[in-house]
Amino acid sequence: MADNAAREDALLDVEDKVHDKHSKPRGGKGRGKSGGGGGHGREVQVSKALSRLLRHQAANAGIQLDDEGFARLDAVLAWNPLRSLKVTFDDVKTAVSTDGKQRFTLKPNPDTNPSLDAKSTSPADYLIRANQGHSIKLESANLLTPVTVEAGNVPNRVLHGSFFYFWSAIVETGGLKPMNRNHVHCSAGTPEEGILSGMRKDAELIIEIDMEESLKDGIKWWLSDNGVLLTEGDEQGILSTKYFKLVTGRNIDVGVLWQDGQWVSDLPRGTKISPPFGKRGGKGGRQGGS
Repeated sequence: MADNAAREDALLDVEDKVHDKHSKPRGGKGRGKSGGGGGHGREVQVSKALSRLLRHQAANAGIQLDDEGFARLDAVLAWNPLRSLKVTFDDVKTAVSTDGKQRFTLKPNPDTNPSLDAKSTSPADYLIRANQGHSIKLESANLLTPVTVEAGNVPNRVLHGSFFYFWSAIVETGGLKPMNRNHVHCSAGTPEEGILSGMRKDAELIIEIDMEESLKDGIKWWLSDNGVLLTEGDEQGILSTKYFKLVTGRNIDVGVLWQDGQWVSDLPRGTKISPPFGKRGGKGGRQGGS
């Protein structure tokens, strides 16, 4: 049981951990009214718990998700980790409305709230889902909007943020993989350009993807409600390096590493390579380049 919990906990979105790091109140001041902790710290606790349940643990918790990934809010609030935090309906509304990456959707439940009254305060009258980031297997077409040339919703740029630490593995495996989640996550811009979701703020590498070329090859792309661009990759679950239009450093100049689907250069000798915050394993930095 403990091993299962640890394994599921490892699936938590790393972005949540970064959010937690930067949102904790300093000095331990300002406790909230319920469940201890204060202000943004409690919102982060609630957001992390909701992410863990709705993205990864619903089946283990005996909570049913519908075809679109929604769960009954009353069942969600009865889950032990949320119940131990004494999470209320108002806490959930706050977590949903203030989440900077718009991770969740909360809507009236037509089965218990046929008038779709958004003023109801009963958790049983609502459904909630995580907008993306699942390891739970869901049918993409039920949860996400297809991105196609015909639909005219192919963005001008498609970017994936990564880290020096992972670059050699990306090259060795031939591209990007969803890993423990259902999709590779991309964005239509950088955080500096006001894009809220799809890229970590501390990403060191920018991988620009040729989405149109991948679509021609039958790769499916999707758009989540919070604006994240998603793909399962090819039949082997890989978004191939042949679709890498350009790979460069984000804030550190490492030159051009990849261009138009071809290797250009390795990371420069002396590049500091460390596991990003929130990734398990790996101590200290190591030097890249050969």
